[in-house]
Amino acid sequence: MKDFCKRLALVLLFVFVRSSAALNLSSIANPAAAAAVAAVAEQHDHQKSISRSNDDDDADQRRRRTLIQDQEQEWGRQEDDQQQRDRSCRSTGNPIDDCWRCDPHWHSHRKRLADCAIGFGKNTIGGRDGDFYTVTDPSDDPVNPRPGSLRYGAIQDRPLWIIFARDMTIVLSQELIVNSHKTIDGRGHAVRIAYGGCLTVQYVRNVIVHGIGIHSCRRTGPAMVRSSPGHVGWRTVSDGDGISIFGSRDVWIDHCFLADCADGLIDAIMGSTGITISNNYFRDHNKVMLLGHSDSYTLDKMMQVTIAFNHFGEGLVQRMPRCRYGYFHIVNNHYTHWRMYAIGGSANPTINSQGNRFVAPADVNSKQVTKREFAGERSWMKWNWRSEGDSYINGAYFRPSGAGSAAVYAKASSLPARPAALVPAMTAFAGPLNCRHHVSC
Repeated sequence: MKDFCKRLALVLLFVFVRSSAALNLSSIANPAAAAAVAAVAEQHDHQKSISRSNDDDDADQRRRRTLIQDQEQEWGRQEDDQQQRDRSCRSTGNPIDDCWRCDPHWHSHRKRLADCAIGFGKNTIGGRDGDFYTVTDPSDDPVNPRPGSLRYGAIQDRPLWIIFARDMTIVLSQELIVNSHKTIDGRGHAVRIAYGGCLTVQYVRNVIVHGIGIHSCRRTGPAMVRSSPGHVGWRTVSDGDGISIFGSRDVWIDHCFLADCADGLIDAIMGSTGITISNNYFRDHNKVMLLGHSDSYTLDKMMQVTIAFNHFGEGLVQRMPRCRYGYFHIVNNHYTHWRMYAIGGSANPTINSQGNRFVAPADVNSKQVTKREFAGERSWMKWNWRSEGDSYINGAYFRPSGAGSAAVYAKASSLPARPAALVPAMTAFAGPLNCRHHVSC
């Protein structure tokens, strides 16, 4: 009882000390009592530090759970009713979806997808000419991957159409270097690549990524990583992009969900070209998409990228995309959120914006869709940026520039634009589709 009373007295004394602005420990005449109060204070501060750390961890876990729950809602948006599915297939005018989605036997005709590419990536066939490879094992070994794992299939030297045996979340211990002539097709299951390394498409061609959730990607390395059956090499620290396209051509990213990565969600650099980014749902990220390596890397002048039918959604800040050099067709996308700007660039890129729907944020300082960087107005007014048939909501506006010759914009035109009024319908199914066997997606 005496010990309890002593402890209670110390606690009351500590509270009194903390609550008095004029009093400090040096004012306590009894050194032993002062030391005891100091010990109680130290323990109290330590507990607060632990509590703050736990709160941060809990917030991070809540954010991750929110991403997963929201993505599951995206997968579950379609009604089970067959007639509703059929109506949703062809009523939007989305040429990619119209090409394959209404086939109730899509699972038996998976490779038909390779005939549906549009835009500058229209020649991408992925693993169409190869065998099917089924991922049965979500584990990952970056040096000696197991047969049945995603990495084992993605690094093979031959064409492969990669599918999945069941729902799975794959945590890559290092970045996954995808080899040429591969399709990663998540249709039929909820497949996520998250919480570790993500996808690198480097010095290859003919890669399709379809129907995958890619989020919470982190920097990995330095480490040894296998890039083919016969090659293991040392990799430096990765940027932590969702999908990094490096010196590659004929790449198509379609119907994916991308969010919350360490650097970009999709970056295409170092002379990459022939790329289509379509039907994806982007959210909760700062620097969404970088197209072009640097202002001094002039080989990106050959770059051609189509960005079509995507939904740029909540929690996005900038770079949707940010372009350097090259030719960029931004067509029939739905922009429902940005904090800084939507479309930006430097180093004189040609930007052809057609039939998009831009909904500006409430912030009066963020209404402008466009942003030029590292150039004065006298310089960037010569850059060829145009807006045709775009829809501007809530005060959004686009600053065009350049003389705009037909020949210049021909290099930045890759498909006919549909009216902006149709954009909400054409992008309503952006992100992974809820595909089931014997039912149209």
